[in-house]
Amino acid sequence: MKLQKAVALKYNKEKNKAPKVVAKGKGEIAKNIIKIAEENKLPIKKDEDLVELLTKIELDREIPENLYKAVAEVFSFIYNITNKKA
Repeated sequence: MKLQKAVALKYNKEKNKAPKVVAKGKGEIAKNIIKIAEENKLPIKKDEDLVELLTKIELDREIPENLYKAVAEVFSFIYNITNKKA
């Protein structure tokens, strides 16, 4: 059985060129990341392949350019579901 993994991203377009990895983990840490996101009503996007790539990035580092397109798709997903709720 595979351990659950999770990554949290943060993006401040005034301060950063790209989103940053602000939390990551597997097992209980992943469950806590997801729980905190749910408690704060933050959108969650399941993408095992992308999570696998993002877990390799150091904490508080911007994502590399080769992941921009994949992460842009996540942010587009978040934007769309956030606007549907409004």
